[in-house]
Amino acid sequence: MQSFADRGQHHAAVQRALHLGRATDPAGLPELIELLAYPSAEVRRLVASAIGKLSGFGVDARAAVAALVPVALHDPHPQAQQYALKALKGFGVAAAAHLHDLTDLANNPNQKDYVRQAALSCKTAIEAAVAEAQDSSVQRCIKCHRDVAPDEHTRSQQAFQRTYCDHCFDSVYLERRNWETQVELHKTIEAADGTLVQSDGERRIAEWLSANHIAYRYDNRFRIIKGYAIRPDFYLPEYDLYIEYWGMDTLDYQIGMLEKKKLYQQAGKKLISFCRNEKGDLHRLLPERLSHHMHIGEPRACPP
Repeated sequence: MQSFADRGQHHAAVQRALHLGRATDPAGLPELIELLAYPSAEVRRLVASAIGKLSGFGVDARAAVAALVPVALHDPHPQAQQYALKALKGFGVAAAAHLHDLTDLANNPNQKDYVRQAALSCKTAIEAAVAEAQDSSVQRCIKCHRDVAPDEHTRSQQAFQRTYCDHCFDSVYLERRNWETQVELHKTIEAADGTLVQSDGERRIAEWLSANHIAYRYDNRFRIIKGYAIRPDFYLPEYDLYIEYWGMDTLDYQIGMLEKKKLYQQAGKKLISFCRNEKGDLHRLLPERLSHHMHIGEPRACPP
């Protein structure tokens, strides 16, 4: 029987993994690597996902790959394997030495189908990254147009899926960090579970999910299709499901909404959308739309 202390430690490890994943700070990699040794498959799955997110923020790719590969290839829990394989894709050329192992995993009939599919997808992505690196011995920075060295190309591709020289990379990195800081400053509304969100509609969704014991990640960055990253309002990791609350009606916002929906469609992702005029009816619409993708028991009332 698991003790209360064990449950408390498990909860703390889960929350720490989620926090480090949201922070997207490369300095968190050593702690994430330590958490990979945790006996809980849920923790290892969340940690693998968090390490994958760091691929776009200049993390030590070799160290990240070295940490992910044992989980991707040998973890006893297939979902932990699946998430580690998804994370490994983001490191491209840095994971090229493991292509043979990924091929074996993809062809192993004793593995779960979704693990084999994840291994094949990972292998394909790494092979594409290797081919691109070989075909692009001379690359130009898309911002200043000067020639870039192979290491500059690899670094910028891992971070942005774009080619930048080191000088422009630093500039773009700072711009992204400043933009993300502005997003964080707009999170001024606190949901019942302590999550800070940007609108009352998002608060209602967060509190309904929490009240119905549905795990979610709020405003995390995901790279769902090559060359593009998005920040969905909500991601339900247990169901690989995204929720967007479209809370504005300006022209620029509507254009961005259409582009974001297009990316979800191109990536084959499950998306549930809510508009601002539906805010007062979320208590009915949430279980109704979620029921098409997941089993929900008797739902609790949506907070006012």
